[in-house]
Order: sequence, then C-alpha cells, then structure tokens
Amino acid sequence: MTPPTDATRPLTSRLTTLMAVAIGIIVANLYYLQPLLHQISKDFSVGITHATLLMTLIQAGYAIGLAFVVPLGDVVARRKLAVGIFVLAAAMMLLAATLHSFLLLTLVMLVIGLTSVGGQVLIPLAADLAAESQRGRVIARVMSGLLVGILLSRTFSGLIAQWAGWRSVYLIAAGALSVMAALLWANIPSEAPRPRVAYRRLIGGVFSLYRTEPVLRRRAYFGAMIFACNNVLWTTLSYLLAGSPFHYSNAVIGLFGLFGVGGVLAANAAGHHADRQRQSVTTIVFTALLLASFGMLALGRGDVAALAVGIVLLDTGMQGTQITNQSVIYGLLPEARSRINSAYMVAGFTGASLGSYLSGEAYAHFGWYGDCGLGALFGVGLVVPAVLWRRSAAPRPLRAVAGADS
Repeated sequence: MTPPTDATRPLTSRLTTLMAVAIGIIVANLYYLQPLLHQISKDFSVGITHATLLMTLIQAGYAIGLAFVVPLGDVVARRKLAVGIFVLAAAMMLLAATLHSFLLLTLVMLVIGLTSVGGQVLIPLAADLAAESQRGRVIARVMSGLLVGILLSRTFSGLIAQWAGWRSVYLIAAGALSVMAALLWANIPSEAPRPRVAYRRLIGGVFSLYRTEPVLRRRAYFGAMIFACNNVLWTTLSYLLAGSPFHYSNAVIGLFGLFGVGGVLAANAAGHHADRQRQSVTTIVFTALLLASFGMLALGRGDVAALAVGIVLLDTGMQGTQITNQSVIYGLLPEARSRINSAYMVAGFTGASLGSYLSGEAYAHFGWYGDCGLGALFGVGLVVPAVLWRRSAAPRPLRAVAGADS
C-alpha cells in the first residue's frame, strides 16, 4: 500500500510519537555499553583504557555516519533511508551479541555507531513537517524520545545484563530495531522528489556550512563541548560504582541512568523558551548548570546523594543546551536541514569521542577526581563563550546553501 503524502497527512500526534519512540530505540545503541564496561573488561580480560576504547569507537562511528550518511536525507527519500538504517543497525546488534574476540568487537562497535544515525534522519523530517510556530516544541517532543532512549538504555542494559548477561542486551535491541523498521515503513509519509545533487557536492556542502554559517559554528562548538561533558561522566561511572565504596551490581549501576530524567524536563522547557526567542538566556543558564554538576559529582566520590544530584544537573544542562542549539540551527536553512543537522551532530559526536577517550585516560591515571576536573574544564569552555556570544544567538536571514539546487 502506498503511504500517504505529506500533503494528505501532516505531522500528526501519532506520527510524532512513533518517530520519538523510533529515535529513542536506535539512539540507545550508543549507550548500552556504559553500565557494562566494567563487566566487559572482565569478560575479555582487558584494562580500563582498552574497554573505554569501545565507547570512543562507537561515538566515532556515529560521527562518521552523521558526516557521510545523514546528509543523504536532503536528496534521498527519508522513508527508505531511515528504514534501511534501522535494518542494518539490527543486523549489527545481532552480530555484537555473538562475538568472542575483543578485536572484532571493537570493529563492530564502530559499525554500530555508524548505523545508529537513523534518528538523525527522522529529526529533520519532523522539523520539516512541523508548523513554523511549533517547531521548537515538535523538536522537543521527538528529542524527548531520544532523551528517554538514552535514559532507559542504561537502566535496561544494567537490569538485563544482571539477569541474562550483557549479550542478551544486544539480542533484545536487535529485535526492537527490526520491529521499528517495519512500523516506520508503514507510517512515514512519502515525500516530494528530492533535488538531484552529486554525492561529493552534497558532502562538501556539509563541511562548507562551517565556513558560511557563523551561528552554526558557534552552536556546533557548544554541541561538541556538551557531548564531551556527558561522556566524561558516563564512560567511567560504572567503574566508580562497581568499586569501593559502592560495590554495586550491574542492575543498580543501570538504575543510575534514571537520574537523567531532569534532561527530559529540560528539553521541553528549552523548546518552549526557544519558540519565544530566548535562546541566549537558556544557553547561559543550562551551560552554567552543566559546569556546576562537576562540583557535585566530585563530592559524590563517596556520597551517593551528591552523585545523584550531580547527574541530574549534568543531564539537565546538557539536554537544555542541546534543544536550544537545535532550535537555532533548524531556523537557518530549511532546504538543507539534513546537512545542517549533520554538520552540527558531527561536531557533537567528535566531542563525545574526545570526552570518552580523555575520561578513560583521566580515570586510569587520576581516578574520579581527575575525571571531574576534566569535566569542569569542558564546562568552563562552555559558560565563558555562552556569555561572550549571547548577542549572536539569533539565526541569520534565510538564503541558499552550497549543494542545493537553485
């Protein structure tokens, strides 16, 4: 059966919810590892720096997918593109569950990252279908699916690993991705023919945006820094919680992901204020919360209550800044939202990879306090520019983008 077109079926509440759920399920692929790293270290007999390399590679794979796959959404029907990505992601998760070689697992994790970009194809589609006056709230709603996916992925991963082993996490995820591929194929509306652009020109257009769009450059910088901060915490948290003085199980470690619920609430608040052109204020407030979180996290070295408060502050600061960033960049070039999103998220997950790598080194050499000090440095690198650039947050007037047909 031919799906309805955009003209005959606008962005309904049901379709928005489906897209939010799909985004949450596929982005979870990036975060199942975090509460399991200490267990994988034992199973494969590798050290902290080798195990955290898995997180670095999966984030790097995601950045590669953002750079070279997501831009195709501006020239390829996003229904076909998104469903194809979900199918490949399911196959990679199934493969990861069967491997017993750490070397092969590192390679597969890189590909899992690359095939987890399906949500970043759907987010610009939702922005396209949304009314101009509601775009911030629609983005916040579909991003809430992403945030819930991140939030529950850690808890789900820890609980399932405790009950049936870490490999079962990947088997169940493969099944969920397969189901979502079928639902998306049946429900995403067809689109008008996309412009024909040579692939090399399309990809070149992504990177040329950094040169031509100063607002994008600044928001991409914020994105890189908030993702780095996020991974400074979550890459090494399982080692802290599994060791002295906590000695928590996989299940309990996974439950710490639930403290990130503040990020979901922050996303909706940020979307509300972004629709009212308050991006500068929200950026300053949320980056300040992110910086403050590392002070509480340092106190949490032996105090679970302080640790919980620090996690809430960090997720609130990160997600509030993220939604503000996206509300700004999606107003820049409507005809190139996939490329705009790709350029922004490449920067974000480059920062994520850097945060994962440096956090592993910091924790291995200086412990938890070294990790928190690293996060605080990234936090300072957020707050100072947020204040200095507060008058440059508004998007520039719309104009053509490199790689788009005239």
